[in-house]
Amino acid sequence: MRKGRFSEGGRIYLVTTVTKLRRPVFAEFQAARSLVGALRQEQRAGRAGTLAYVVMPDHLHWLMELRGKASLSQVVGAVKSVSAHRLDRALWQRGFHDHALRREEDLPAVARYVVANPLRKGLVTRIGEYPHWDAIWL
Repeated sequence: MRKGRFSEGGRIYLVTTVTKLRRPVFAEFQAARSLVGALRQEQRAGRAGTLAYVVMPDHLHWLMELRGKASLSQVVGAVKSVSAHRLDRALWQRGFHDHALRREEDLPAVARYVVANPLRKGLVTRIGEYPHWDAIWL
């Protein structure tokens, strides 16, 4: 855990993590779905509640609620480890960026911002064309 990172169960975080050398690993459909599977595995384990995500070719944005006793670093580390293991290669840069959201922040607006990333990057002209995102509100 980076110095100054505070991890609190029940808190909502926006996590961003980037592939090693920003390689577009997740441009490959099956690789992206494998990462989605790793997110779902953390949800099934009761360690994270996914509110929204988008898997971009070279990074992940994940709006999630930390659950249980695991730290944010442990949960993100598990997602990175499982996805790398499933694809049998080193995928990720070290560390990740996180932003702890306040309860009064407009979570659906943050989710819309997350899932609109492919539009802003010019990968699609409509979000429905992009296969690797989800949000509980949309």
